[in-house]
Amino acid sequence: MRTLDGPRWGPTSGRPAAGLVVLVHGLGANGHDLIDLGPAWGDALPDIAFVAPDAPEPLGLLPGGRQWFDVGDRTPARMLAGVAVAADDLLGFVEAELARRALPPAAVALMGFSQGAVVALHAGLRRAVPPRAILAFSGALLDSVPQRAAPPPVLLVHGERDDVVPAERSVLAERALRAAGVPVESLFVPALGHGIDAAGLSAGAVFLQRAFAATASEQSPGSHGQ
Repeated sequence: MRTLDGPRWGPTSGRPAAGLVVLVHGLGANGHDLIDLGPAWGDALPDIAFVAPDAPEPLGLLPGGRQWFDVGDRTPARMLAGVAVAADDLLGFVEAELARRALPPAAVALMGFSQGAVVALHAGLRRAVPPRAILAFSGALLDSVPQRAAPPPVLLVHGERDDVVPAERSVLAERALRAAGVPVESLFVPALGHGIDAAGLSAGAVFLQRAFAATASEQSPGSHGQ
């Protein structure tokens, strides 16, 4: 398992973090590419911290560019092997970051973009303690969906004009998730290409608010045994 690190932001409130959102960047980017989602979502999630780890592998000659797994060989077996290793790296980072902040195992959500969304879905759906939520922007599923008693909720966001990862990949992911009993919501943005727009940011903020509000409700006095 490779050690990861990256930029951090928040919480906006200045109080100790009540939860953590891990932002998983896309191919050829790095953690700085997504850490601005911290201030973008910070008002909606004032007690949540954000961290955006850099992927473990450099990407060729692209300055600062990183990748979660090599895409030079796109055969299904090689891609799946790559995402499985990257998911282990990501989950190792998540556990270390939660421990560093003295947060319980369930106090985390995963958000990924493009290749990062592929890794976030694979890792989050298989994590021993399910994350509060998984947000996959412009992503895809590379493997079958594991069956589990209490799967984490998933939000899929995709631009219908995406010419890098076709929106059909999220359509197929939604179908597979529903078939496996995973609670899933989706947003397909008609005029959007391979990116994140205001509609996606708003949907993500609401989804995360609900996820962490559920945590607070479960932990509130008198909430047990009802």
